Amino acid sequence: MLAGGGPIDRAAFSPGGRWLAAVGILDADAYDDTSPELIVGPADGSTAPWPLAPALDRPVGAWNDTDMHGWMANSRVTPVWVDEATIAAVVTDRGRATPWRFAVDPDTGRPTGQPEPLARDGIDVYSLAGTASPAVSRDRRVTAVACIGSGPMDLVTVPLDAPVVPRRRTTMGGRWASGFEWPEMQEVEAPGEGGPIHTWIASPPGAGDKALPTVVDVHGGPLGAWAPAPHVEVVLLCARGYRVVLPNIRGSTSYGSDWIRPLFGNWGVTDAADVHAALDHAVALGLADPDRLGALGLSYGGFMVNWLVGTTDRFKAAVSVAGVSNQVSAWADGDAGVDFNRWAKLGAPLDDEGMEKLWRQSPLSNVANVRTPLLMLQGEEDRRCKASDNVQLFTALRVLGRTVEFVLYPEESHVYFTTGRPDRRLDHMNRMLDCFDRYLE
Repeated sequence: MLAGGGPIDRAAFSPGGRWLAAVGILDADAYDDTSPELIVGPADGSTAPWPLAPALDRPVGAWNDTDMHGWMANSRVTPVWVDEATIAAVVTDRGRATPWRFAVDPDTGRPTGQPEPLARDGIDVYSLAGTASPAVSRDRRVTAVACIGSGPMDLVTVPLDAPVVPRRRTTMGGRWASGFEWPEMQEVEAPGEGGPIHTWIASPPGAGDKALPTVVDVHGGPLGAWAPAPHVEVVLLCARGYRVVLPNIRGSTSYGSDWIRPLFGNWGVTDAADVHAALDHAVALGLADPDRLGALGLSYGGFMVNWLVGTTDRFKAAVSVAGVSNQVSAWADGDAGVDFNRWAKLGAPLDDEGMEKLWRQSPLSNVANVRTPLLMLQGEEDRRCKASDNVQLFTALRVLGRTVEFVLYPEESHVYFTTGRPDRRLDHMNRMLDCFDRYLE
């Protein structure tokens, strides 16, 4: 067994059964700027485990967000022992989840070199498995289910010992995507006050460089990151004629602890500044029409939408999905509130200072300033960001006479729009599209 201070899971035995590799955090007092590491220890639990790459500063596992690779379906993938001296694991770096090779001394379980990426571009891995026996040295490789480029998943093999391009083994995902007008994905660096903001801009195919109505989409987490492949909402928005700006703002994972730390206890400040900066860059490039801007986001992204509509009038419409409006009440309500707040250093309502800190980071505190038409979508059985929280914002906006609609989907959870009943998922997508059509056209 492996015993550490923090959470440890995704364990895998070495071929001989002497060692266990796993993904975990060894520091019991870690905060969100501590990335999950690849750790190794004796399988009998005789000593504490150790990290194989303590200086990596990137999360082990698939920590990026796209439903093209099933990101809500237990995607924090298990490391793979290729042989007694080699472990393959997925590492997320700059929004891409790719396979890396870690070298291990079979006798001591200690690292024997720096980890190396087996592929940086072209694939985005969901799951990983070894495909060759340790006795086979001429064809050592791992097999991955991965998005290819900006498209959906296919089966891919990645060699461990030769600089060969990953090889596609199936074409099912590509064939499925070929039936749609797939977005064109452009990768840019938007100037920001904290440094360049890695951003994808999704465009309708053939749109060229003309300014289009544009939606900025903020990912959840905030320890998430947009991936090279768009999610279904982006595909639908682009098919409807919109551009979508997908920024990995400060607080996003896969860019190192220094990119996460500025968000600690500072929600609505550094993150909002980066959202605006990414949009400003799209406008400056001539791609986004500044008079037809919308905002979209799930979970933490829903918080960001709720915050933005109360702090700026630049958006013509906004769609908040399972967001947060009152950080004070959310602290004790939900399946992760108290621990989540500690890890993110949001604060705790246990004294006046903590109450003020949480209220300052609450979109509800800005409700009187909201003038943007807002559509709020929510699973009624959401235990992460509960419906009761968003009822507060909805009620306040109705009392103020503002344009707001709140839709509850019965029996559905936090991510109902990717895992819920198909009719409700369709309803979600249609309402989202209709909202932007009504106000951005």
